[in-house]
Amino acid sequence: MANQPTQAVQDYLKAIHRLGGSDDGVASGKIATELGVKGPSVTGMLKRLADAGWIEYAAGSGAKLTATGRAEALRVIRRHRLVELFLMQVLKLDWSEVDAEAEALEHAISPRLEQAISDYLGEPGEDPHGHPIPSRTGEMKSRNLKRLSEFRAGDTVVVREAQDDNPERLRHWRAQGLTPGACVRVLAYQELDDLFEVEVDGKLVRLGSEGLIGLRGELFTSAGAK
Repeated sequence: MANQPTQAVQDYLKAIHRLGGSDDGVASGKIATELGVKGPSVTGMLKRLADAGWIEYAAGSGAKLTATGRAEALRVIRRHRLVELFLMQVLKLDWSEVDAEAEALEHAISPRLEQAISDYLGEPGEDPHGHPIPSRTGEMKSRNLKRLSEFRAGDTVVVREAQDDNPERLRHWRAQGLTPGACVRVLAYQELDDLFEVEVDGKLVRLGSEGLIGLRGELFTSAGAK
């Protein structure tokens, strides 16, 4: 039976989940890169997580969350995303600021406060960046999304998610109208220059693939539109 997790354990479980560790083994090198720590430290921690029952781990197949580890990862993700939404909707912080603040607060709030925040916000389904919020019973909506840079001329795309770890990029996307729920029409793609021309809310925007990294969406349909 796993013990009450420390902040470091929670960070590892969340990182493993983000890297796909609910379904497949995640290599320790990927975890080291995700967390910004050195390889030997990761190996030692993964062994401790396995001994505690949070993950299954073997050097050749990587780290995979157990049912207990997945439940804990989703609990931390739920708190993080609820706090982001609370900071933005109630305290009026910009969407470019809330990820870093939530990273610190997610380890500090009690289950009671977590549920109070959720009740106040009306048990929301998404955070400010469009990422699904796990339910109080530990379920999280899964979606089949593509990077915006994978779409081509003629496609009309609904932005669903924006990667939230780069404040400058988030501010730029907001200025261009590239936020979750926005409808984007891909007008042209110049492969030689790697340049996209898209229309957002009647405005022409030119961006390279690099400028679109972190934005994910799906083809527009009348049934799927918000």
